[in-house]
Amino acid sequence: MFSAGTDTSSVVLEWAVSELIRHPKIMEEVQKEVRGIARGKLMITETDLDEMHYLKSVIKETLRLHPPVPLLVPRESMEKVQIQGYDIPAKTTVLINAFVIGRDPKLWDEPEKFWPKRFLNGGSVSVDFKGQDFQLIPFGSGRRGCPGILFATSIIELTLANLLNRFDWAAPEGMDGKDLNMEEESGITVHRKNDLVLSSKQHYRVV
Repeated sequence: MFSAGTDTSSVVLEWAVSELIRHPKIMEEVQKEVRGIARGKLMITETDLDEMHYLKSVIKETLRLHPPVPLLVPRESMEKVQIQGYDIPAKTTVLINAFVIGRDPKLWDEPEKFWPKRFLNGGSVSVDFKGQDFQLIPFGSGRRGCPGILFATSIIELTLANLLNRFDWAAPEGMDGKDLNMEEESGITVHRKNDLVLSSKQHYRVV
């Protein structure tokens, strides 16, 4: 559980920062929220995260577009069923493609667009990734959903919040963030094909 949680978490963090670099307005907005709640603290704690709704929506949108394990753990059908005209015999191994579900235009407005505000009040959808909303299931669903979901989300939220609070991030000098290479490479997880190289400077706020 720890191995799976740490690898997938680092992949999600890398995709999240990549998307924020490509969308500087969103980066600015989420940093404003994080720093407003931190109020000059050097380290953000779990108690601070409850108020960081925009940060959480950024993570949801990242998981929608970049599920670290797009093909969920295989399941076996218990009985013969028919789904959308397809006959599924009993004892069939079934793979759920979370990547395709997360980009399905029947389920999402502008599915290829990185738009975290879709998850905020007044957005187009009100869903979570805990397995109850089947259009967003990066951790699977049901009794055999990912047992490390709380461990992973805590790591992702805390790490991303502290990275955004302590540092101002930008693409390397001479490069536009919109031109960042977003090619994927498959392995145990689907990660960036190229290393994410950024420039940063520490952010200090006098309270």
